[in-house]
Amino acid sequence: MRFRFAAVFLIIALSVSGCGYNTLQRLDEEVKAAWAEVLNQYQRRADLVPNLANVVKGYASHEREVLTQVTEARAKVGTIQATPELLNDPEAMARFQAAQGQLGSALNRLMVVAENYPTLKADGVFRDLQAQLEGTENRTTVARNRYIKGVQEYNVKVRSFPSNLTAMLFGMAPKPSFTVSDEAEISRAPKVDFAPAPAPSR
Repeated sequence: MRFRFAAVFLIIALSVSGCGYNTLQRLDEEVKAAWAEVLNQYQRRADLVPNLANVVKGYASHEREVLTQVTEARAKVGTIQATPELLNDPEAMARFQAAQGQLGSALNRLMVVAENYPTLKADGVFRDLQAQLEGTENRTTVARNRYIKGVQEYNVKVRSFPSNLTAMLFGMAPKPSFTVSDEAEISRAPKVDFAPAPAPSR
């Protein structure tokens, strides 16, 4: 009796490992971990926005349009709930990407404005925030690329036979990734240029 039970248990264990269930679970967890790091870096960027906006406002308060765009873009990012369900919802992922892309564009415009104010560029606080932003953008790109790679590996497994049968059985569908068009926009780090500004004409 014990031998039969052990044999049945062994057959079940081999069937489960051969169907790709464990691999799918591992890949799913890796995607979640990669996504958590993407969110961590995006949050770091969002946290820098108020300080950056305040420093720029101190030197260029009349640049209201750009400052407003940055503030509104950050607020929009904050309204999107980056829940685990977002990883399985292409439309929600598209909205998330659009909001992050809008914030990235607004930050780029803010950095362009700063280029026109030599005193602002020389401000130590601004230079520190600018360096933090640049570092965050670089880390975001790395984290996003890891997520894209993880999603690709997971999706290949979900669509490949025989693991696709297991995926269908357990309701594991392909996950959305970053689209090419959004990738081009949100991966563009704010312009950082420490070249001296030209002397004003007399």
